[in-house]
Amino acid sequence: MKKNSTLRYAFYASLPVMAGYLVLGIGFGVLLQDKGYGWWWAALMSLTIYAGSMQYVAVDLLSTGASVAAAALMTVMVNVRHLFYGLTMVEKYSKTGRKKPYLIFALTDETFSLVCAPQIPEGVDENNYYFLVSLFNQIYWIAGSVIGAAAGAALTFDSTGIDFAMTALFVVIFVEQWEKTRQHLPAVLGVVISVICRLAFGASGFLIPAMLGIMAAMFAGKKMIKTGGTV
Repeated sequence: MKKNSTLRYAFYASLPVMAGYLVLGIGFGVLLQDKGYGWWWAALMSLTIYAGSMQYVAVDLLSTGASVAAAALMTVMVNVRHLFYGLTMVEKYSKTGRKKPYLIFALTDETFSLVCAPQIPEGVDENNYYFLVSLFNQIYWIAGSVIGAAAGAALTFDSTGIDFAMTALFVVIFVEQWEKTRQHLPAVLGVVISVICRLAFGASGFLIPAMLGIMAAMFAGKKMIKTGGTV
């Protein structure tokens, strides 16, 4: 009974993520197919990489023949946020046993928000809930990417603008976070430094300098952020 309760609760909790992951996964699959990579590439990348924003970036890295060093540095910069919220999961995942390696691998932004639910109902096994939510979310992403790649191969249409899907998602998240907190210093730093680097390095070379600059600024201003200084 407890197993069935956990399964149902995890599935229903993951439904909002399914709605987003199917759409974003389809966008990724279409872009990958548009660059000449078949559906099985989409499935393989979503199975082994499973990093939404980085997979979108990887499409351009693959198509432009980026070096291993450039790809590695870009990956670290794009996914550096995992270092921070991953540390908060050390205690939650401490008793998950053999599931722990997969839970660490499958920890995305959306999965993090679900496993950090303030209270899990009685009758739901926490460790199995963490595992099932992580698994469901990855299945949604794989399904979306394969559907997108298959649709891209079967249908002829203009894919211009699809690569903006992930950008649009982060813009929505940015606005939502801005409205929920009075601490706007990190957001302001991010925007200002990004604009400066865009002007200084151009559209093709500003991302890495901007992310390094944002990290440096965040560390320099961490005392103000911790004490609640507002902007």
